[in-house]
Amino acid sequence: MNSDHLIHVAVVGVGAFGRNHARVYQQLAKEGAPVRLVGVVDSNTARADAVAGEFGCRGFGSVEQLLTTHSEVEAASVAVPTIHHLRTARQLMEAGVDVLIEKPLAGSLAEADELIALAAKRNRIGQVGHLERFNPAVRATLPVITRPMFFEVHRLSVFTPRSLDIDVVLDLMIHDLDIVLSFVNSPVKEIRAVGLPILSSKVDIANVRIEFDSGCVANFTASRVSTELVRKLRFFQPRQYISVDYGRQDALVFSVGGDGAGAPSMNPQIQVAKLPAVQEEPLHAELKSFLDAVQGRSRPLVSLEDGRHALAVALDVVAAIHEHTSKTKLESLRR
Repeated sequence: MNSDHLIHVAVVGVGAFGRNHARVYQQLAKEGAPVRLVGVVDSNTARADAVAGEFGCRGFGSVEQLLTTHSEVEAASVAVPTIHHLRTARQLMEAGVDVLIEKPLAGSLAEADELIALAAKRNRIGQVGHLERFNPAVRATLPVITRPMFFEVHRLSVFTPRSLDIDVVLDLMIHDLDIVLSFVNSPVKEIRAVGLPILSSKVDIANVRIEFDSGCVANFTASRVSTELVRKLRFFQPRQYISVDYGRQDALVFSVGGDGAGAPSMNPQIQVAKLPAVQEEPLHAELKSFLDAVQGRSRPLVSLEDGRHALAVALDVVAAIHEHTSKTKLESLRR
């Protein structure tokens, strides 16, 4: 971002994660980026006022109030509950505001399609908040991908009362579905899945096996009732094994043979190298990328279409879980 034009932004929904959007927008402004946070919106007006006071802007109880007071708003982060994504983003885009919509993009494919059509009609930039795309470890891995053939992915989290309106697939696993879909770039052939509710009425733990047309197979495990935090993705491709740790934000590549580059492992035929990663808070990189797209009127790195693709696969996973539950007569576990 190097334009003199100041982009006026807002954050709609300032719960735990929306507050971070406000924090990073303010941080970018302090770093000299051409952005100004002018307002935050939350139906809980006390929360809106508290976050506004913390980050030097005004708090509002509705999008209408924001736009009436600040008609100059050009871009906004939408961090409200998923069921309100369409209504909120529609209000903003119809008012000429570009949007970054937190994941999952919408609650249904019909709503996702409506958002895509609306962005096209109004000529608005629309980005989806698949944060792991901006993880330094993921970015470092992209240049070395050749032909991934097997993935093992684990995302385990301790229980919190947030996002209990959706299954763990749409809450946590969708991050990894999006990453694997972008790495593999092949249509999904088959999905097998099992999931159980543990501490909520929704699926809290799930295991999924996806086979792609390319022959690649990916196993995913997601849990929000774990006793530990684990965010790891590992995959194999010809002559290489790559391990990505989202939490540590680093990636290791184990190569068989080759030119001897990298450190030898316990097996002298295998070379180990740490991929060079530029350290940056993923949200900082994500919002900077969004503002670049707004400023340049360019396709964002994670488009609405990308968000729809991840959502479609996630919903297919949810359907496969329900089918398995029905087959095994586990309905009684659902409250």
